[in-house]
Amino acid sequence: MKGGMIVKNHIKKMKEIPLFDVFSKEEIEKYINEGSFQINTYKKDSIIHMDGDECTNIEVILSGNVVVDRIDYSGNLFTITDFKMGGVLGANLLFSKRPYYPLTITASTETTMLKIEKDFLLDLLWTNRNFLKAYLEFSSTNTARLTSKLKHSVNKTIRENIVNYIKYMYSKNNSLTIKLTMTKKQLAENFGVNRTSLSRELKKMKEEGLIDYDNNSIIIKDETILNM
Repeated sequence: MKGGMIVKNHIKKMKEIPLFDVFSKEEIEKYINEGSFQINTYKKDSIIHMDGDECTNIEVILSGNVVVDRIDYSGNLFTITDFKMGGVLGANLLFSKRPYYPLTITASTETTMLKIEKDFLLDLLWTNRNFLKAYLEFSSTNTARLTSKLKHSVNKTIRENIVNYIKYMYSKNNSLTIKLTMTKKQLAENFGVNRTSLSRELKKMKEEGLIDYDNNSIIIKDETILNM
């Protein structure tokens, strides 16, 4: 009885996602029971995919939240974007020539996801024209959204990246002295800029009284930086 209620709950959530609206509740239940639709739950902070993992299926978020992260040289995570209910992982990778995740994906809360393996997905796309149309529309919209978010992240100014790094490290250590866990050259590479540009911006921020710094640390002089 309990298992049946869980399946019904999954079906209810799936029917709220436009991609699955083309299926009847009976069809969805059949695919879940036979294992063609696989339901997985991840605990908070679980890594779902590592940078470089091969993409062999699509995964649709039924509940919870996942974040797309970039790991820096010291193992710290910097969040680039996130996905909530209805978000799809792997749709833009599965049929590419290099189907490998370029970034790390982590569950930021307990998250339930529906997994569809490549072969069964192909069967659905081949035999169900309405699903094919819905999938192409959904995949295109999802990819455009992700591209926009990534573009926004990549186009952050050097100062925005520095401030985000300071806020992140402050939240971890609750100290106005940020001990650098990497060299300035590595930090610059992590921001996607050269070291000269990073040093120039740090100097400007020092002259404005926001920070002080040396080779091993950044000292917060004006705490308003934590609210930027």
